Amino acid sequence: MKLVWSPEIATKSYIDTVKTCELFQESGVAELVSAMAAGWNAQLIVETWSKGGLIATSVGLAIASRHSCGSRHVCLVPDEQSRSEYVEAMGEAGVSTEVIVGEAEDAMSGLSGVDFLVVDCRRRDFQRVLRLAKLSHRGAVLICKNANSTNNSSFKWRSVLDPASRLVRTVFLPVGKGLDIAHVAVGGGSSGSSQDVSRWIRHVDQQSGEEYVFRK
Repeated sequence: MKLVWSPEIATKSYIDTVKTCELFQESGVAELVSAMAAGWNAQLIVETWSKGGLIATSVGLAIASRHSCGSRHVCLVPDEQSRSEYVEAMGEAGVSTEVIVGEAEDAMSGLSGVDFLVVDCRRRDFQRVLRLAKLSHRGAVLICKNANSTNNSSFKWRSVLDPASRLVRTVFLPVGKGLDIAHVAVGGGSSGSSQDVSRWIRHVDQQSGEEYVFRK
């Protein structure tokens, strides 16, 4: 079994996120991750957030979870102050999600079957979160946002993946402050034919000039 892409669901989530996040000043990150999470029908969407962070990406993921059948959206925050600020901001945006407070080891310990994970490279523990993730048997999409951060200068995907996982595809997108994206297959079997692996499509927003890459 593997992740299956649905362009119809991705489009619906994308449009809903555009409408909801029109007041936020983020360069397409929220809309893109929302479309990806919904399009892959992610069942367990996990993200990291800390005090002072932008909220649009979180709103986009919450919207994606509504479009994904039976999906669960969880946000990991380091402390109660971050939790309070996050819940308030999400409430003002008209959405809500499950929040877990604690260090990476404690927060990730109870999350099994992660198939969509977004971490912030500005957090010093982002690589540890990736290493601790218990990925779904269907595979997973892993995203590092703010990938232009100095904390990400020596980052390599293979250094954070379990030996049982296989790196299917990676791509870096100049959206926001950089998105580093990996599609991971779990187990020794193939996640599909070589033809499936290469079926990625690129879209350029004619108004903003931003480039987006989706798996067809």
